[in-house]
Amino acid sequence: MTDFFAGIPQITYQGPDATEDFVFRHYNPDEVVMGRRMEDHLRFAICYWHSLAWPGGDPFGGQTFLRPWFGDTMADAKLKADVAFEMFRILGAPYFCFHDVDVRPEGASFAESTRNLEEITDIFAEKMQAGGPKLLWGTANLFSNRRFMAGAATNPDPDVFAYSAATVKTCMDATYKLGGENYVLWGGREGYETLLNTDLGRELDHMGRFLSMVVDYKHKIGFKGTILIEPKPQEPTKHQYDYDVATVFGFLQRFGLEKEVKVNIEQGHAILAGHSFEHELALAASLGVLGSIDMNRNDYQCGWDTDHFPNNVPEIALAYYEVLRAGGFDTGGTNFDAKLRRQSLDAEDLILAHAGAMDVCARGLKAAAAMLEDGRLEAARQARYAGWDKPEAKAMLQGDLDSITADVLARGLDPQPCSAKQERLENLVNRFV
Repeated sequence: MTDFFAGIPQITYQGPDATEDFVFRHYNPDEVVMGRRMEDHLRFAICYWHSLAWPGGDPFGGQTFLRPWFGDTMADAKLKADVAFEMFRILGAPYFCFHDVDVRPEGASFAESTRNLEEITDIFAEKMQAGGPKLLWGTANLFSNRRFMAGAATNPDPDVFAYSAATVKTCMDATYKLGGENYVLWGGREGYETLLNTDLGRELDHMGRFLSMVVDYKHKIGFKGTILIEPKPQEPTKHQYDYDVATVFGFLQRFGLEKEVKVNIEQGHAILAGHSFEHELALAASLGVLGSIDMNRNDYQCGWDTDHFPNNVPEIALAYYEVLRAGGFDTGGTNFDAKLRRQSLDAEDLILAHAGAMDVCARGLKAAAAMLEDGRLEAARQARYAGWDKPEAKAMLQGDLDSITADVLARGLDPQPCSAKQERLENLVNRFV
């Protein structure tokens, strides 16, 4: 035990009328929603990086958080692990996730960094066996160190490609050892700054081969979890190769990996790509690649991925509506890839930010479930496309332009538009949120 969270009670469900701060008002892990426990629907995961490793800087100012574990020694890493698992216990989180650099110090060599990760992995395993949460996913940080300034899998230097591949192997090994349910590829710098010095074709080929190696290694070691790619537009390079769900799916198809890899979708990244969160979720589900989500929000007055904790119930309800329509999470879950504001300095802020986010997600999930069980949104959708269920419409899709044109002439077709009823449907949604 440490004293970082001293005096902060374990967060428990007390109901919507509770007046205390350190409670859940809406997140009741055992409440049954659509035949499934709420905890099993949401599968909350606390992220190591923003919660425990982020120093509180921004583009115009440096560190504001002064945490007792901020340092570059294994002793600091072990203290951080103690604090992390205390936080997981206070929040009752069923999962956590991490990058390698979040949990261990950088060594003087690749071998030393690997030994550091292996030692922390053993500590995690002990804490998990003692009642700690499970691992939703692990990943490698292939973007912060200056060696990755021109990318990892797409780097023009083959030595960086090799270093990156070896790093991913060690992180996959750690994830496998800890029983992780997914492994995420977070392509922070897989893109370019200028075409003047970039060979697009070669970089994409290398990225495809890198991912194929990851999939091959998954099967070699018997890892049963899901490999996930996180789409990332404009962060931080001028053009990211993994821009959005559609771009990632096209990339997977090109390399024959669409049955092997799914996506981890972040709300903030969806907005940066010019989409809504629910659009990215619905598209991923329709393509069969919906895996997991990073739940946060952007400040819509700031054109950057600000990673606020979520607080917008209508947005979250529409997101979980798409998740539930797709059948819910399998190995995926809800990870809070969210930062405290740099002026929120206290340990209490860290706990309350997560507790509030978990409550907001619970409200959104229940609203989404209620909309699905009500059925009117789905009925309206089915009615709009009902014409395509007729035999002649299905037959048309098997025909050609000549046969379709002959049918139009024979029937004297003069189709007229009908209302899509958007405002009526928006009003219906507002009854639930």
